[in-house]
Amino acid sequence: MNRPTNRPTPDPSQEGNRKAGAPRQFPSWEGSGVGSGRQSRVVADGGSRPAGRRYHSHRLSLWAAVSFLVLALTARGDEQTYIVQRNDTLYGIARRHGLSMSQLAERNGLARDAHIFVGQHLFVPSPATPTNTARPAVGDSIQKAIDKAPVAPGRWKYVVIHHSGVDQGDLKSIDRYHKEERHMEHGLAYHFLIGNGNGMRDGEIAVGDRWREQLDGGHLHSEAQNRIALGICLIGNFDEHKPTARQMQSLTTLTEALLKRCKLSTSAVKTHQQINVVKTRCPGRNFPTRSFIKGLRLPQ
Repeated sequence: MNRPTNRPTPDPSQEGNRKAGAPRQFPSWEGSGVGSGRQSRVVADGGSRPAGRRYHSHRLSLWAAVSFLVLALTARGDEQTYIVQRNDTLYGIARRHGLSMSQLAERNGLARDAHIFVGQHLFVPSPATPTNTARPAVGDSIQKAIDKAPVAPGRWKYVVIHHSGVDQGDLKSIDRYHKEERHMEHGLAYHFLIGNGNGMRDGEIAVGDRWREQLDGGHLHSEAQNRIALGICLIGNFDEHKPTARQMQSLTTLTEALLKRCKLSTSAVKTHQQINVVKTRCPGRNFPTRSFIKGLRLPQ
């Protein structure tokens, strides 16, 4: 007994339009009858291409497009979106865009230890820049430490900028390293540190004993230079990424406060690379030397 079929009979009038050897094609429906709504194209030689898979793929593509559109519409005017790539980390993405990990995580509603996945879209806010003309001042405690130090006239000739070369650290850990590993009697080689959000708050300024006690620095290769040069170190590796916006803001206000206290001009501000007698890349290729020095205001 032959089973009934809904397959249409080929139209003989169309046979002449089919190339010799080409398979006949018939429309059919998968599933339980036409109502299943899953159409495929079946060819006479037995091959088939289920439309259900194409439909599923189309739905995924549509979902991704809608998600991206939602992100684009909710993004603020001063930010961009970033698509997570293989081997990316939240910390690494933040560093490459001049942000702290806390800033990036907070903007995207994530925990600092959140897992991110390839293809994920993240909001990347632009680094904050002051829009008013008023220059923010260093905190009261830092200003007091600057004013309280017994600075002798003509004691300091330079203010030298460094990066730590590592992405985490604080005053205690670096002080301990300089004492135990580099055998420096007075510990921390710098007079000031500026944090990046890992070990210290982003933009936090720490005052070292070398400033409080007006001791020579230990941050340059030349002892003669160390006797006349203050050292400021920003936590981070700026060969790999930029300093954060808050670090740069703190560096600017601290440098200006020191210039005023030591009665120096902006020409006294140098990077480690510019002044050291031995070749170095410090503070890294991503440190904005030109714009930083150009943006300094002469002390009043």
